[in-house]
Amino acid sequence: MKDIFVLGTAGAGKSLLASKLHEYYTTNGVFAAVLNLDPGVETLPYTPDVDVRDHVDIVSIMRQYDLGPNGGLVMANDMIASRLGEIQEETDRINPDYLIVDTPGQIELFAYRNSGPFLVRGTTADAKTGLFLFDGAMMGSASNFVSVSLLSASIRLRLGLPCINVLSKSDLAGPSLDEILGWTTDAGSALDAVSGEVDGDTYSFISGMTGDISLEEYSQGMIPVSSATGEGMADLEAAMSRILSQGEEVED
Repeated sequence: MKDIFVLGTAGAGKSLLASKLHEYYTTNGVFAAVLNLDPGVETLPYTPDVDVRDHVDIVSIMRQYDLGPNGGLVMANDMIASRLGEIQEETDRINPDYLIVDTPGQIELFAYRNSGPFLVRGTTADAKTGLFLFDGAMMGSASNFVSVSLLSASIRLRLGLPCINVLSKSDLAGPSLDEILGWTTDAGSALDAVSGEVDGDTYSFISGMTGDISLEEYSQGMIPVSSATGEGMADLEAAMSRILSQGEEVED
């Protein structure tokens, strides 16, 4: 079994991409399953094979401990980590070739508490990778692009996963698509664009920080994908295969 963790900010299209990945694998004769790790989601574009909502009831948690939505999510994620053994048993019974893990919408609650890295590192997969989604509808702004690139680097550090950067909703990027992809290989052009969007002090701070950590290292090789049209799915699968299966790609 190989694990694919779908990561990104709220609204970036994680659940829809998880659904389309499952559809892509199934269409090509590969046995894939989807694990929903979001205890607070109400509706999903797929039917989960394993669902943390069967193990943790966030509404009951909020009522029992007198918590708001964010506090309930924090506690629910910690409880999920304590039940990793049960979740692993469920996935082992299904035993798919690929387990697509749809992570919570609130990436900060998942990645920056101990429960998230514990879940990622605790699964007994043969190989693992992460897909970090850059929301194509928002990446036309250079400052957004740089900010999310830094977040991607941070998430990669926190979870300890080899990650593939994905430009989701590529069909919504419009004429900015070529410019966005250009930024992934030329941090200087991204920073030049940022200079026209922020004040001088902010630009000096950002340019100094990104220069120190090499922004290009964390954003290069970004794969544009549209869950609406299916464009880019084959390229994404090929990139994952290089990490998970030593280059043995799914036949399309």
